[in-house]
Amino acid sequence: MQIILKGNNEEYAVRDIVRLFLPGCNMEFCEKIHNSDEYIIVSVKKNDEEYEYYSEFLNEGNIHTHSFIKPDYSKNHIKRVLYELLSDVLNITPPWGILTGIRPSKKVIELWNEGHTKPESARILKEDFLASHKKTILAIETASYEKDIIDKMDKNSVSLYIGIPFCPTRCSYCSFISQSIKFSSKLIKPYLDALKTEFHHTAELIKKLGYNIETVYIGGGTPTSLDEENLCTLLDNLNSTFDLSNIKEFTVEAGRPDTITRDKLRIIKKSGAERISINPQTMNDKTLRIIGRCHTAEDIREKFHMAREEGFRHINTDLIAGLPGEDEKDFGYTLSEIEKLNPDSVTVHSLSLKKGAYLDRQYNCLSTQASNIANNMIDMACDKMYSMGKRPYYMYRQKNTAGNLENIGFCDPYKESLYNIYIMQEIQTIIAMGSGGSTKRVMGDRIERCFNVKEVSEYINRIDEMIERKYKLFEI
Repeated sequence: MQIILKGNNEEYAVRDIVRLFLPGCNMEFCEKIHNSDEYIIVSVKKNDEEYEYYSEFLNEGNIHTHSFIKPDYSKNHIKRVLYELLSDVLNITPPWGILTGIRPSKKVIELWNEGHTKPESARILKEDFLASHKKTILAIETASYEKDIIDKMDKNSVSLYIGIPFCPTRCSYCSFISQSIKFSSKLIKPYLDALKTEFHHTAELIKKLGYNIETVYIGGGTPTSLDEENLCTLLDNLNSTFDLSNIKEFTVEAGRPDTITRDKLRIIKKSGAERISINPQTMNDKTLRIIGRCHTAEDIREKFHMAREEGFRHINTDLIAGLPGEDEKDFGYTLSEIEKLNPDSVTVHSLSLKKGAYLDRQYNCLSTQASNIANNMIDMACDKMYSMGKRPYYMYRQKNTAGNLENIGFCDPYKESLYNIYIMQEIQTIIAMGSGGSTKRVMGDRIERCFNVKEVSEYINRIDEMIERKYKLFEI
């Protein structure tokens, strides 16, 4: 698709809108059209004190146009003039409208902080950003629960993230940092040794800065891919290095049921972690095989009940809407099975794939039809969660997601994940340790970051550099 911008240079904004309607489209921004069967023109022209916004779309041999006049220049007006044109021509109405940022509920809280009431904020989402009624209500309700948590946050607190980049196998949709534990076994001990070193220096850093640790999140990868001995070593090192006596939340990802044993659950419980995540993604065995999972839905049920028996009173489950080969009936079955388990919190993800990923090549997961199905699934999940007495407490979006749809967390009352809210609202400093860790230093409206290298052996060999990056970020 050839695209020409006139009177503006909002390439990023235009890309966002084109992706909504033409997923997978290859875009070429150019000065003039040359031998194209399809093109888009987006222009802004100032006339006296007004701005004329204009879009043009050549589609199937027909030229379609749309324009309007506004008193001001705005990137959102540029997005809107193109959104309305493509929506009319292609008969598609993406439910989030032109709200293409990754944090819809954060936008709502920003509106409240500017002095807008809830009804005014809802009107802005619907009229200015063209969000659907359902998504508007969802964003407002989610933001309300988030704000309650944010207002109670300790202003001198930080959260810790520890990354364990090992998995039994790699799921075919995954874009996280992970390596097969089978083929990386020689790296585990040196990785934990390097992590212990980073623990020590990070603890010293926190002490010098006078911070309190509010939450701890151990993610991955799959932390429970570690065997019992190494998992115990990791958690013992964590507890002996940091003062965790006053933390409000301690989460360990136990995402893959094929990595969970009763002894591992007992080790996690003994460490002080009260929140774990067991992530089925789907309760359909046929889909589990497609996405590269080496377990069954029955394994999920068994390990979930085992965790309850071991005393875990906050179990989260993750689901994915839009998995390959699944329709609404398949997803409805997953929801009914999750209802029987009744986890304390459920995060419903919209399938997100990097361009050219295996799953998308095989199943066209980001097509318009797939987007419609995924949107229906998200609606089904919301209805089911409400019927179970759960409430939406955080949401975010990722790139390359079918229909620009959201990931949304639901929970029983007072079972919100503080860490999830803090990281998505970007209101608290989060210090990340391990390969691929991204540390965010929040200073009012300003955020500064430093990153650990992603590759495990590089992290091990350059651990001193990773520590120095943190000291530099915090100016110590």
